Amino acid sequence: CLLFQARKLSLRYDKQKHLDLTERAFSPQKPVDTSQLQLSNTFYESSGQWWFSVDSVSLLYNISEEAAFNASEVYAPASSSYRCIHVSSLERYSALLLPGTDQARRWSITFTDFQIQAFTVTSGKFSPASDCTTFLTPAILMGLVTSLILLLVLAYALHMLIHLKHIEHDEELKADVYFPKSPEHLEQYCVENLTEKNVM
Repeated sequence: CLLFQARKLSLRYDKQKHLDLTERAFSPQKPVDTSQLQLSNTFYESSGQWWFSVDSVSLLYNISEEAAFNASEVYAPASSSYRCIHVSSLERYSALLLPGTDQARRWSITFTDFQIQAFTVTSGKFSPASDCTTFLTPAILMGLVTSLILLLVLAYALHMLIHLKHIEHDEELKADVYFPKSPEHLEQYCVENLTEKNVM
């Protein structure tokens, strides 16, 4: 009732170098041990379907020591598989595995190209995948930046349209006003205006 695959599994203890355990964990000669994966299958009325989730992943070391990681963000509809490029305890990979014990805080664990399906496995193949997405993926971030730029251009264009109407209105008013260039022109303008008033 479980399909599981990962291209790479790496571990790190404290500040030591990363250990690549891919060959040991996923060797073609021996089956993958998934006994330290805790899974659940829950029916949600709001969506009207069953969802499976990986509740925790445990790392056994030194024969009896255990480091447990909570994996509450690893879930998908039971009719689908769950796929993620990185399922990891590292912040740079969104930390989908959170330390559940003090021992786990000293370890980092990363699955690369992780895919899992539980409870409704048919024909030994993965169903279409439900991909993990974090809120600020590069595509979403670029969409937000593009939207912000377009809003700024629109606001600037509206501001210029409103400003143009004021300029046109001001120029209509200025057309009726005469500004003489020198005092002689001013005197001549005043005399002409007086003559026009007397005629009226």
